[in-house]
Amino acid sequence: MHIMKIFLIGMPGSGKSTVGQQLAYKLNLPLIDLDAEIEKTEGRLVKEIFATDGEDYFRTVESQVLQNIAGLPQPCVIATGGGAPCFHNGIEIINKAGTSIFLDVSIDELVARVRSDRNRPLLLAGDLNELRMKLTVLRAKRLKFYEQANVIVNGSEIEDVLKQSGL
Repeated sequence: MHIMKIFLIGMPGSGKSTVGQQLAYKLNLPLIDLDAEIEKTEGRLVKEIFATDGEDYFRTVESQVLQNIAGLPQPCVIATGGGAPCFHNGIEIINKAGTSIFLDVSIDELVARVRSDRNRPLLLAGDLNELRMKLTVLRAKRLKFYEQANVIVNGSEIEDVLKQSGL
C-alpha cells in the first residue's frame, strides 16, 4: 500500500499523540504533532495562546499550520489537535492530503485520561461531573466532523488501529 500522510483525529485524550508515536515507529515515518508545530510557530504554549489571544485566533493559526503540513511532499504521521478537523474546513484539508483515522474512545475513558491534565484549555473543569459534561457536549459538536474520517477505529490501542485501518 502506498502511504502518503496519515492524520489521527479525535477527542482530546483519545490517544492521538501516543498512537501517533507508535504508528510512526511501526511504519518508519516521521511523526508531526500539530500542537507542537503550532507552539514552534507561535513561540509559546497552546494554553498561553488560548489565554492571551483566545480560541478564534488559535483556530486560525492551527488551520494555517495544518495546511502547511498537508502540503508537505513527504509521507508522515500527523497527530492533530482535537479541534483541527472541526474548524476552517480542517476535515476537508485532512482528507484531501491523506488518510484520516478517527480514534473513537468512550467518554469514560476520555475522562480518566484528561482529568489531571492542566494543559487542555478547553477542558479545565471543577470536578469530574463537569468534565464529563464538557467532554459529552464537545464530542456531540465534533462528531459530524470526526465521522468524515476515512477510517473509524473503536479504541486507541495500536493493535486496534493497525487491524481496523488495514495498515
